[in-house]
Amino acid sequence: MSRTRDDDTPVLIVAHGSPSDPESQEIALRDLADRVGALAGGRRIGGVTLAAEGRFDAMVETLGTPLLYPYFMARGWFTGKVLAERAKARGLEVMAPFGVEPALVACAADKLRQVLAEQGWTAAETSLLVAAHGSAVSRTSADSAHAFADAMRARLGFATTRCGFVEQAPFLAEAAQGPAQSICLPFFALNSGHMLDDVPDALEGARFAGPVLASFIDWPETPALIADSLQEYFATAR
Repeated sequence: MSRTRDDDTPVLIVAHGSPSDPESQEIALRDLADRVGALAGGRRIGGVTLAAEGRFDAMVETLGTPLLYPYFMARGWFTGKVLAERAKARGLEVMAPFGVEPALVACAADKLRQVLAEQGWTAAETSLLVAAHGSAVSRTSADSAHAFADAMRARLGFATTRCGFVEQAPFLAEAAQGPAQSICLPFFALNSGHMLDDVPDALEGARFAGPVLASFIDWPETPALIADSLQEYFATAR
């Protein structure tokens, strides 16, 4: 399918959401969409989760024929199958997910430099722990986290980088038992489920005492990263 060339094409930001608490994440996605929209030159931007039953179809109907922006961290099962099948059924285009945005690496590196400066640490004497979801059935999620950790080490020169996962080995509770001088970067799009329970519980159990960054939806830079990506997408589609 060819790219959309209409400057008025709306965009729908789609996340997985939280099946146990769908409404709070619906609110978070709508807020993210509003913040992206404020930077997107008047383009209509919607936000929705797959966990909220019926909301995806309703938002597509409201927006018309939106471009889909997957607010996921990897090209995994939900983006490659669930969302892709829904998009195909409706003739919708799908962008690459947030987690593989090229600009995300530079943004995260800047954020980590700031944390290092606040702590009075050097990267060469500090370990980076990337806390991620992982998957018992697919390597894509873990591979994305490892690639991100490798990129941070290449840019900043951390003494070590390691990944710990919620749903596969090495599990976070084990991986967090590393050097005392460590920073944890959660590789999670939303501040829900795993970020509210599993990640803090694992870090507490491992007596992890270093700084822990927020999930990406709480980064002030995230709306601009998405808005810039949309601008580039539409510019190259003309």
